[in-house]
Amino acid sequence: MKKDTIAFIGLGLIGGSIAKNIKKRYPDTKIYALASRESTLKEAYRAGVIENDTVLDLKAYATCDIIFLCAPVGINISYLEKLKPMLSKDCLLTDVGSVKCDIQEAILRLGLESQFIGGHPMAGSETIGFQNASTQLLENAYYILTCSDAIDPCIYQEFHHYIETLGAIPIKMSPEEHDYATATISHLPHVISASLVNLVCKRDDDREILKTIAAGGFRDITRISSSSPVMWQHICTANRDKILTLIDAYKEQLLEFRQIIADGNPKEIETYFSHAKEYRDSLPIKKKGVLPDVFEFYLDLDDKVGGIATIAASLAEQKLSIKNIGIIHNREFQDGVLHIEMYDLESMEKAIEILRKTYRIHRKK
Repeated sequence: MKKDTIAFIGLGLIGGSIAKNIKKRYPDTKIYALASRESTLKEAYRAGVIENDTVLDLKAYATCDIIFLCAPVGINISYLEKLKPMLSKDCLLTDVGSVKCDIQEAILRLGLESQFIGGHPMAGSETIGFQNASTQLLENAYYILTCSDAIDPCIYQEFHHYIETLGAIPIKMSPEEHDYATATISHLPHVISASLVNLVCKRDDDREILKTIAAGGFRDITRISSSSPVMWQHICTANRDKILTLIDAYKEQLLEFRQIIADGNPKEIETYFSHAKEYRDSLPIKKKGVLPDVFEFYLDLDDKVGGIATIAASLAEQKLSIKNIGIIHNREFQDGVLHIEMYDLESMEKAIEILRKTYRIHRKK
């Protein structure tokens, strides 16, 4: 399988991150891209990631060795139909979508099953766009691969290995297994998160008291609601049946818990929370999921003039950049009055080492 020329249909966060990663590890690879905004192509061209700074004729992409479809699910399918008449027989098609059954059905309908390996990197961010793309996004992230029996096993193994060389951990699944799994651990949580945010919004008053006192627990479980609404519209449309099945199952679970609370049996309530805690604590939470790790910690800080400036200056002297910093006004679910978020694990560890000499540090599990 040749990998000399690669095309990207869509150059947002995921597509841009994969393209940057490939260019870093395989600098001789020629990468071409198509994006919804020409400014994105110019930015990627200036960064030395792609060869074209303007939109090319679709034939230029169709003759590449590999095409990564990195647009929303429905748009990826529309491009398959456009590419089919001009597609090189030696070109390998892959995608990065969060739903697999829909695109696999389109691949079968178009007779392209011998050229397609579905892909879904289980990594991402609440930020979007090429400007937020990172060469490290795939590092140690699970990368699910799906395909039919029509794909040459040798080609599959080569592509599997190629994904490994990008720092990811490939896992093979059927499209059905993938869509049920992601509906359960990704799509339903996004639906719940959006529903919870909208519930709080509707129940807030003119003074926005709920928004003002929203604690860390609320922010933590609703952070994913900052993801792209357009992407999630496509996901909910494409994986509708499985998401609806999981919503119904969640409703039953919620009603069961409601009844336990209504019965007022302290032991049953504690048992319910205990089961959840045990399972949650057993998760491999240090591995990358749909969203990247958050490198954050908290510290106790006296209310003195210049306190935050002193901390920022201490880290700046060591050339450590702070991603986010803020006072926690409601600390119901975490210790420490000051919240600090760093860009990566190494920076966080160095910052903690420096600051713990003067301040009491708190870290989440």
